[in-house]
Amino acid sequence: MSDPDASSPADPPLPLTSPRTPLQLSFPFLREGSRVWERERKPPQPGELPSPLPTKRTRTYSATVRAKSGPVFKGVCKNFSRSQGHGFIRPSHGGEDIFVHISDIEGEYVPMEGDEVTYKVCPIPPKNQKIQAVDVVITHLNPGTKHETWSGQIISS
Repeated sequence: MSDPDASSPADPPLPLTSPRTPLQLSFPFLREGSRVWERERKPPQPGELPSPLPTKRTRTYSATVRAKSGPVFKGVCKNFSRSQGHGFIRPSHGGEDIFVHISDIEGEYVPMEGDEVTYKVCPIPPKNQKIQAVDVVITHLNPGTKHETWSGQIISS
């Protein structure tokens, strides 16, 4: 006959823990969905390079402070690709088009061609010869075009 005290292999015994055992936490805390503190990082795939462009997440504190304290410029969105995560702004004062990353866009709408924007600038490392737009805010939606919110709703202006 079978032993009533024997546990089946499908039901492993649960470890017993005391409610008085102190909670053990270590820094940095691992959060669900966080990629910043992953314990195991997958090795880069052949041909895959880390992005050299600073985003809100990778920009240094000092670069962020310098960008926030800088002057505000006006321009027009030349193009923006939501799927690629970047686009370009044509400055109203003229000059070379300015790169904008998806993480630096403030507000609820995805920029479309012809939208008027305000922005600040930050140099792109490592040589700091080019600049990128940060704190980009759409000030005037291009009339007659359909605009999309970040949540995916289509709104015609």
